[in-house]
Amino acid sequence: MIKNKYNVIGVMSGTSLDGVDVIYSQFEIDNNVWRFKIIHSKTICYNSNWEEILRNLVSYNDTKLQQIDDDYTNYLAGIIKDFINENNIKNIDAICSHGHTALHQPDNGITYQIGNKPTMATLLNERVVCDFRVQDVEFGGQGAPLVPIGDKLLFSEYDFCLNLGGFANISTEFNNKRIAYDVCPVNIVLNHYTKLIGLDYDDGGKIAETGVMNNELLNKLNALSFYKEDYPKSLGLEWVNKNILPLIDTFQLETKDILKTFIEHISIQIAKEINKKKQGSVFITGGGVYNNYLIERLKQYSQHNIIIPSNTVVEFKEALIFGLLGVLKLRDEVNCLQSVTGSSKNHSSGKIYLP
Repeated sequence: MIKNKYNVIGVMSGTSLDGVDVIYSQFEIDNNVWRFKIIHSKTICYNSNWEEILRNLVSYNDTKLQQIDDDYTNYLAGIIKDFINENNIKNIDAICSHGHTALHQPDNGITYQIGNKPTMATLLNERVVCDFRVQDVEFGGQGAPLVPIGDKLLFSEYDFCLNLGGFANISTEFNNKRIAYDVCPVNIVLNHYTKLIGLDYDDGGKIAETGVMNNELLNKLNALSFYKEDYPKSLGLEWVNKNILPLIDTFQLETKDILKTFIEHISIQIAKEINKKKQGSVFITGGGVYNNYLIERLKQYSQHNIIIPSNTVVEFKEALIFGLLGVLKLRDEVNCLQSVTGSSKNHSSGKIYLP
């Protein structure tokens, strides 16, 4: 039944492996305008075992991956159940979950997110909307990014929506169409190198700030062919493992120098995209917002007005929008844009499972 108000749980796990973001939010539509309210939110960090498994998903064979998928679905259901109980949530129209990307090779017709099995609905005894990427790839699209429909419907007052997560992705209106694409890796690379010195991340970018720029590495990173491609385009862990990490490692630099050089690379690549428009507003979310050095370098390369919202929106925007994607699927409305992913048509993506 089509309603004008929905209470949903949104669930997101990103490539930076920060953990599972879970939110309980309310969406309301009035005169074709969507509004949202985040009621409860929580990030559940991965333990070292899950972090190790998820970091190496691209290296497992099909049989092992299926077993991990089963285990991860059970694990995710447990997290969601605990969240519901902790917050005494009674009114749920749907649980809308992204799962966690295991494989993403859209040019080969492959995208696979674990944690999207039908058993999720049975385990939670709730309606589940999930697996949002597969249909888009079947329609010839990149299956990513999916968040821009939420940018269009919830944050349209900004010229750009920029997310700094495992990857930087950007969303904007161009010729009256919403376009969006991945720009470059961010935390997936920065956190990889901080882990080598025993830290989960570079707090505020303080380590990077003390480093020395390596211009030869910077030039080679900026010369990678992906940055010359036109949208739609998306990145995955496989691309990083093939193109970024081996290149950086050939230089045998200290971690602080790697971080400084890579932040410069990120800033240059993002500025190159946002500077295609004259001065405007850039709404930034994702964990990279807390890297003060990165934000400072980005401001150096751009004259745009940088807007950073509340911490709740910074940290949970993607989970929020996957909640909205689920609501749109329940309404059989477009939640995947042809202009963004390059698929053959706009469509309503995702699978609905009943308990």
